[in-house]
Amino acid sequence: MGKQKIMPFLSFNGRSEEAMNFYVSVLPDAKVEKLVRYGDSPHVGKDEGDRVMYGMLSVAGNEICFLDMSSAFPPPAFSWATSLYIDCESEAEFDGIFKGLSEGGEVMMGPESVGPIRKCAWVTDKFGVTWQPVWE
Repeated sequence: MGKQKIMPFLSFNGRSEEAMNFYVSVLPDAKVEKLVRYGDSPHVGKDEGDRVMYGMLSVAGNEICFLDMSSAFPPPAFSWATSLYIDCESEAEFDGIFKGLSEGGEVMMGPESVGPIRKCAWVTDKFGVTWQPVWE
């Protein structure tokens, strides 16, 4: 298939690294692939220090980009109008992901069955990112 052509790009206000580490602890096969801080670059954002200038998380062969916006220009809040769909391979995987993402977050729906789908949910995690774990 080649390189993923469309990648989610999540902008945080100083919590990118915390979010990446949280997702590694909750999502199977998640791994931080790249983490570049503003302070690592001699030319960009020295005053931003340890904030993440560019982060890359791989999850089951997919990539998600992370960025901490400049403290002078904080990002708008995430909205449930955009969500990340997770195709779970088993009920155990669904249950673990649902439990992890819902801790400190908000369950908007589920878990429940819908039509041919055995279990699905709509969860906004503690960072405000909305996920849809699904086990068909």
